Amino acid sequence: MAFFAISASQPLVLRSSTDLTRENERLAVECGQLHQAVTSHALVDQAIGAIVAMGRMPPEEAWRALRDVSQRTNTKMRTVAENILAFAQGTELPEAERDELRRAINRYGTAPARDDTRRHTRLKAKR
Repeated sequence: MAFFAISASQPLVLRSSTDLTRENERLAVECGQLHQAVTSHALVDQAIGAIVAMGRMPPEEAWRALRDVSQRTNTKMRTVAENILAFAQGTELPEAERDELRRAINRYGTAPARDDTRRHTRLKAKR
């Protein structure tokens, strides 16, 4: 069976049901990827806000700090963002990310890391 597909670039194209199924599957995958990207973007934006507050720095510098932590710890940006948001709510930050975040805040912040990140070190040492 054949169907006519209508699009802006190709006004009237004869397509088989197999072609339409493949196109539907491709679009479903693309939609999932876009959903993932939007979710990741929101997490990164929230993590930037947390770094702005911790380091008393402008968002552009907080972006650089987040990027540096991701690159220097070889950790995906989304994962670093999730960890920073969890840290801002009181959980532990992995040691490598904590150390790199402290260095990044000192590098880009307007004030030295007042160490909300030291809080973690003291808590860990007491255990």
